[in-house]
This record gives sequence, C-alpha cells and structure tokens, in this order.
Amino acid sequence: MAGTAKAAVWIMIATMLSKVLGFFREVVLASFYGTGAYADVFLLTLNIPGLIIAIVGSAIATIYVPIYFETKEKEGTEGALKFTNNMINIIAILAIVVAILGLLFTEEFVKIFAVGFTGEKFRIAVSFTKIMIIGVIFLALSKILGTYLNVNDSFTVPSLIGIPYNIFIISAIAISTKTNVIIMAIGALIGMASQMLFQLPFAIKKGYKYQPYLNIKEDNIKSMIILMLPMIIGVAIGQINTAVDKALATTLGDGPLSALNYANKLNDFVMALFVTSIVTVIYPKLARMINADKKEDFVNTIVKSSNCILLLVLPITVGAIVLAEPIVRILFQRGAFDAESTNMTYNALRLYSLGLAAMGVRDVITRVFYSLSDTKTPMINASIALVMNIIMNLILIKPLGYKGLAISTSIASIVTVMLLFRSLKKRTGYFGGDKIVKTGLKSLVSSVIMGVCTVFVYKGMYGILGAGMINELLSLVCSVVVSVVVYFILIMMLKVDEMSLVLDMLYKAKAKFLKR
Repeated sequence: MAGTAKAAVWIMIATMLSKVLGFFREVVLASFYGTGAYADVFLLTLNIPGLIIAIVGSAIATIYVPIYFETKEKEGTEGALKFTNNMINIIAILAIVVAILGLLFTEEFVKIFAVGFTGEKFRIAVSFTKIMIIGVIFLALSKILGTYLNVNDSFTVPSLIGIPYNIFIISAIAISTKTNVIIMAIGALIGMASQMLFQLPFAIKKGYKYQPYLNIKEDNIKSMIILMLPMIIGVAIGQINTAVDKALATTLGDGPLSALNYANKLNDFVMALFVTSIVTVIYPKLARMINADKKEDFVNTIVKSSNCILLLVLPITVGAIVLAEPIVRILFQRGAFDAESTNMTYNALRLYSLGLAAMGVRDVITRVFYSLSDTKTPMINASIALVMNIIMNLILIKPLGYKGLAISTSIASIVTVMLLFRSLKKRTGYFGGDKIVKTGLKSLVSSVIMGVCTVFVYKGMYGILGAGMINELLSLVCSVVVSVVVYFILIMMLKVDEMSLVLDMLYKAKAKFLKR
C-alpha cells in the first residue's frame, strides 16, 4: 500500500495545483458575471461536451484498463500498443460523428440541457454550444491518452491537464468583458484541445507510437463493447442525474444554476484532491490483483482505500456544513457576486456536502466492480438512484427550490452506496464491509465533535476580531487549525488503523509540495 500512497500523493499535489487554478477560474467568472444570465449560459454549455465524454469516453477509458492488461499478458507490449491505437482511432471517428451531429442539431441539444432558457439567453447558449461541441474530439482523445499513462504507472501528468485548460478559460473570461461574450466559448474550446496536446509528449515518452490501425472485429474490441454497453448506461445515468438537476434549475430563473455550480465546484475540489487521487491509483492495481487471483490483497485494498477516503472526507463534510457561509463569502463575494449570490451558494454547499463521503466510497466500490469485469451491477444500482433522485427533485423543488435539488442529489448518493455494498457482498462474499462501517462510524463521531468545536472557535474569533474580509479569513483559518487538531486527537484515541496511512500521505504531500 506504500506505493499506492506515494502515487496518490503525487496526484494530490498535481490535482491541488489544477483545482486551485480551477477555483480561481470560478472566482474570476463570479467576479465578472456573478450568478447572472451569462454565467448560467457559459456554465451550462461548457458542461455539454464534458457530459458527452463523461458518458461515452469515461466508459471506454475505464473498460480499457482491464482489457489492456489482458492484451499485454497475451500479446506483449506491441499487442497492447496495437490495441491502444485501435481504440484511439475508433474513438476519434465516434467523436467526430458526435461533433457533426452536435453542429446539425445544436438547438435540440440546448433544449434538452436547458429547458428554461428562452429568447436571448437561448440564442447565446446555441452560439456557445456550436463552438464548444467540437471539443468532444479533443476530450475523447485526452481521456484515452490519460488512461494509457495511468496503466503505464504515470499518474501525475493526467492530473495536471486542468492547468492549461483553466488558464485559457480564465484568459477568455477576462478578454470577453472587454470584447464579446463569445470569446468565452472560443477560449473553452482551446482549453479542451490543450488537455490532449499536453499529455501527448508524455505518452510518447512512455512508449506510445501512433499507428493508423482500425479493426472493430478484434476479440478485445468485442469484449470491450460487451462490457461497455451497461457501463455507458450506468455512467449516462449518473450524468443524467446532473443534467436533470441543471435542467430543473434553469426553470428557477437567473442565479440558482450558477449557485449550484459554484457549490458543486467546492465539493469537486475535495473529490478530485482526495477521492480521485486514491481511486485513480487503486483501479489498475485492483485489475492486476484480479488477474493474479490475489483475493486477500484485493480485499485489503478495498478496505484501506475506502477507510482512507472516509477519514479524509467526513471531517471535511462537517467542516463544509458549519463553515459554508464564510468559505463562500471569502472565495467568491466580490464584484457581481453579491450577498444574495453568497446566500444561495452556501446553502447549496451545505446540502451537497451531506453526500460527499458517500460519493467517495461509491467511486471506490464502483471501480471494484469494474475490475471484476462486472459493469451491470453499478448500472442497475445507479438506475434505482436515478429514479429516486428524479422523484425527489420533482417533489422538493416546489417547496425548497434549488435546495431541494441539492438534497435529492445527496440522498441519491447515500442510497447508491448502500445498494453497492449489498451487491458487492453477494458478488464476492466478504469484502471487509464491517471494517469500513466501523471506521466510518468512528470518523463520523469524531467529525461531529470536531464540528461543534469549530463553530465555537470561529464565533469566538469572529467576535474578538470583528468584521472585515481579513478578520474573517483569520477566524476561518484559526477554526480550521483547531478542528484539524481536535479531529486528529479523537481519531488517535479511537485507534483507527488507517490513520497512520493517511498521515503518511499528507506528510509526503506537504514535503513534496514545499520542495516544488
């Protein structure tokens, strides 16, 4: 597990750099456009290419991992490279077809994703989408190149692609305020292309060499298609959840969609920094363990990975709930992002955070099923969660507005984890679920006590220092420092085994970050 922790540390550092820049992008957008119509349009249309790739590209890239190892074992490095090029060429053709369809049916695309957009808002969304839909080609190829780097034990580079991407978008947002809003869409397209171009030289260094090879009748392609179809449905269901939330948010007028997005970005930072860092490393390892029939190591990896995520994410969840208002105000409240925008965003953040730990464990268990070449079980469980989410959305949106959408998402995530746990026990027998629950309860109790202490410290410091951005920042920092110390003491008192692994990861991350 030491090698896993080391790789996860590098991903955490790379992700931190990318996500900090991503946060700055959101701050820039909020400052210039607040939670108004232009922000709504840009945020929604920016997600359309990503949504398409998340559905198809993510499924292909995920299934690629176990089949890559199988092909390499049977046919060697050359066979694995041939398979990779076959996949790249097939995906490129599919992406081009999707881009053409997007250009031909742009208005229909926008109507699906933004049912509440009308008039000028709808027209601008169509113009943005026509430019950004080309990005599906670059995003698709970037996805495969990143996965190729991962299976060849290169995890840091794919985690850094957000840096050039965000730089181009930030520049475009700033330029658009002096010229034309359409510049934002152009900058986003260039940013998508930069993700692919950034990874290409590193993939070549790892042995990648392009070959114009295309054969959809190969056995490994057939196997991939069989596994991929239920996974595409499963991933699509997850993205439909997001799309439904956003589509319903567009019916609530200007503001709620942007507020939900900003709140989601804060949670995404936590997910990417801690959850994705661990999941990215363990997935190829799980696939190798299954091929080598190492059941004990397989179970041990599931337990340690899930527990590490719970130990890191649960205290952050409680911290986000009790400190949501000052966090949002410090990060975003300036320029066009006023007090009302802060109010909407911090309420959304609190409610989204309720499902944060569940999302993290869900990602681990889902990868476990994928490593077992079982893509149907996550699809079935996700379908149940989707139906539940949509029903709750429709019930809660009228009395609670955008808050109802956030609550529904969190509840659906918690239910999904419970369903996956039950399914995994049926599929593999004992997988260490009792150890995960035990650690989760210890972490939850410690986090709640920590949260109470955090509130007292923050209010005390705020009362002493008074109002003002600097004073509020100092109060926030002091309360966070105290909360970390309290949580650490409580976890050590409860003798949680994985805490030493978490501390080792954080210590290495700190040392390497300072060294850089």
